[in-house]
Amino acid sequence: MAAAATVDGVILFLAARPVTAPPVRPAPRRARLRFLAPYRRIFAVPGARAFTAANLVARLPMGMLSVSAVLMIAGARGSYALAGAVTATGLAATALVGPWTARMVDRHGQARVAVPATALAVLGSLSLLLCVRHGAPDWTLFASYAATATTPNTGGMSRARWAHLFRDDPAARHTADSFEQAADELCFLLGPVLATLLCTTVFPEAGTAVAAALLLTGVLLFAAQRRTEPPAAAPAAGRTRSPLRLPGLPPLLVTFLATGAVFGSLEVVTIAFADGHGIRAAAGGMLALQAAGSCAAGLLYGLRRPSGPAGRRFPVCTAAMAALMLLPPAAAATGSPAALAVALLLAGMATAPTMVTGMGLVQSRTPPGQRHEGMTLAVTALLGGIAAGSAGGGWAVEHLGAAGAAYGVPAAAAALAATVALLTAGRHAGRPPAPVR
Repeated sequence: MAAAATVDGVILFLAARPVTAPPVRPAPRRARLRFLAPYRRIFAVPGARAFTAANLVARLPMGMLSVSAVLMIAGARGSYALAGAVTATGLAATALVGPWTARMVDRHGQARVAVPATALAVLGSLSLLLCVRHGAPDWTLFASYAATATTPNTGGMSRARWAHLFRDDPAARHTADSFEQAADELCFLLGPVLATLLCTTVFPEAGTAVAAALLLTGVLLFAAQRRTEPPAAAPAAGRTRSPLRLPGLPPLLVTFLATGAVFGSLEVVTIAFADGHGIRAAAGGMLALQAAGSCAAGLLYGLRRPSGPAGRRFPVCTAAMAALMLLPPAAAATGSPAALAVALLLAGMATAPTMVTGMGLVQSRTPPGQRHEGMTLAVTALLGGIAAGSAGGGWAVEHLGAAGAAYGVPAAAAALAATVALLTAGRHAGRPPAPVR
């Protein structure tokens, strides 16, 4: 009885206590970051983080070298015309030498070719630095900067590793390509800022010196990651067919050319717009917004699974880019720098999906034994478009003004890219790459 009374008392005591809900525990961090699963998945591969970190160090100088050269040469010789001519010569040399270097990488492997090619390019940069500092004749500047054309396509080498690691997983390759595009945007966003800071606050040659050191260090660290390196292509019997003759690749390169013209003209016209409104110093920030929009869009694009084949998605991406490129002309016509900044941010969000899908198509239409060469041809087309776009944008500013009409150049280039993509869509969708011969 006593035990029963005790039990009854305990029950009554518990019933009389106020009922409180159990404490709400925060969701585990893994659950909160579940949407990042695609990126966690690709970086869980052994060696992926190591080669990515090394490649970012090697890729950052890509956004530093030309800006550093211009500031260094113009500061020492007092001529932006000379500085522009030297960097243009380097760009032309890169267009000629870059595909050849990439072909050697395909045949002999990344480590065996990238290291000596980078060493030669670094020597060219150091030669340029010494020639400028010691007042050497102008022709030595052209020769020195032309030697930097052997710089390997660091972004292409990283993409080739992802393509090798996920050769049977298209979804993972899509996420990896999206990350690589975002990394490109980040490096070309931070590179010019770092170069300008070094050249203006330390000494004029500091930007070139630091860029050369980062390039050599990054490539050495990247080449040391051998377990993720794709195998070299077996020697082909007879003459190897150029990727330019592969079905579907030439029209794709035309779209890269037009997309490069978008970038080149947008930069020149935006600087002219800011200068015309007395805020030239803000031009870098306005262009940074465009790059930031592209970087964010690239990362978000990598989180979603691709719907349908890339050959069908590419025209949609280029059409979206053409549509959003109509925003800067409309914003510039209002004369409001703030409106233009917002327009550039939104316009930039369409370029990353276009580049990601386009690079994926280049990889799918190029045999594995020519993958580096194919991607380098795409970058060469992009650089050629940037040069042409810069010239076209400069002409438009001189003859049409920077209010809104000059922004018709990047809009027209984006429309050209969309037109070519739409006209050639579906012709080579799903076709396997031609074998290396």
